[in-house]
Amino acid sequence: MKNKQLYFSMLMVGMALGTAWAIRGQFGHEHGAAWAGAIGSLSVLLVAKRADWHAKVFAATLAGAIGWGLGGLASYGVVVGYGRGIEFVNVYYGLLMLFVIGGLYGFVGGGLFGLALENSAAKPVKWHEVIVEMVVGAIVFYFFMIEEFEWRMTPPRSEMWAACFGSAVALTWYLVRNKHYAALRVAVFTGLGGGFGFGFGNFLQVLGHISGIKFNFWNVMEYSLGFFGGLGMTYGTLTSQWEKTDETQSKSKVWFPLLMAVLVIPFIVWDQSFDLERLQGIYSKIEVAADSPMLVGVQWTSIGLVVAFTSFWWVRFYQNKPNPLAYSPNEVYTLFLGHWGLYVVFSLLITGAFMSGYRIEQYLYIVNWVIVALLIGKTQPEFTPKGLAPKKWGINFGILLVVFALLTLILINSHDELKNAQKRFGVPPPVEEAK
Repeated sequence: MKNKQLYFSMLMVGMALGTAWAIRGQFGHEHGAAWAGAIGSLSVLLVAKRADWHAKVFAATLAGAIGWGLGGLASYGVVVGYGRGIEFVNVYYGLLMLFVIGGLYGFVGGGLFGLALENSAAKPVKWHEVIVEMVVGAIVFYFFMIEEFEWRMTPPRSEMWAACFGSAVALTWYLVRNKHYAALRVAVFTGLGGGFGFGFGNFLQVLGHISGIKFNFWNVMEYSLGFFGGLGMTYGTLTSQWEKTDETQSKSKVWFPLLMAVLVIPFIVWDQSFDLERLQGIYSKIEVAADSPMLVGVQWTSIGLVVAFTSFWWVRFYQNKPNPLAYSPNEVYTLFLGHWGLYVVFSLLITGAFMSGYRIEQYLYIVNWVIVALLIGKTQPEFTPKGLAPKKWGINFGILLVVFALLTLILINSHDELKNAQKRFGVPPPVEEAK
């Protein structure tokens, strides 16, 4: 029964984060990833059902959002193209590098989320040290790996994955040095899940493309990253040893993460996505004139929703609460569904799917939202603490290498070279260099 409850909780979080990550495909970059990470973090808090974690709901949500968002620095457009080739070495390389990128998303996102959960008066997290060390780690690793050693993953695209890697190394050192082992465990399993999900998602995307089925299989790849990342994040959380922390938080510790999570991140998504020129390009596909007042209406509706939701959360979770603050499971549930629902609405607005059925995957987001809304409250958390097991983690990593090799063999024997295929190895040198 314990395993069934654990798997059920993992499934709920996987569906929530998977859907949010698929939605992120409409917005991209760090801000889109941050909003998806916030939704995944909220879903974990909801299935965990711990009053002390509910008290720090905004701090943990913001930490998870920032961690998942940092991975958005990495470029992966070229890496995805390697999976469309026919040479084992190139396809295998592509899947492994997607594992690295997806793993960085999950590791930093899960690590910062877990760190926020461990933060307490008895064992406070020195956030200023975490930030400084991660920034320094990003700069140092990028300089040496890219500028000095030229270990490039995605030429000619941005190599900011190296900065993300440096931040992950710095975060690991902080967790180990300060004995935040629960957060480290969450980071590792979230990283394994996100990494596998990205590589496996590329596998599904290529097979979907050659199937001839008319569907957004790029979105399937994105969903896979979030789904498996959510599985790992939940497993790491529910199998770690956590100390009891305060069940209330002072108002002075809540206002900043509250506004960052529910106002600043959605506002940045709106600012970077709902410009008139982009809306004109998207809506032209459904025959809406470039000068249509509907486009201005979409702009004002989307930002109006952000302001309305933020005002509601501020009054509900801060203004009308006594100091110190405490939150009920029902309040966390309301926040989770509302914050996720707003992201779904943003996706429907930016694609025009609310008035046209040309993007069928958009309606699957609503289906996922409804299923999770109905079932996530039925989860019964069973914490089964396990210690750190680096040897087992190494074995799991080795198994993943074998799995990716098998997936590579399937891909290269399933199709001829596809359009937009990329080659990293076996490419003839330029004529000038060959002489």
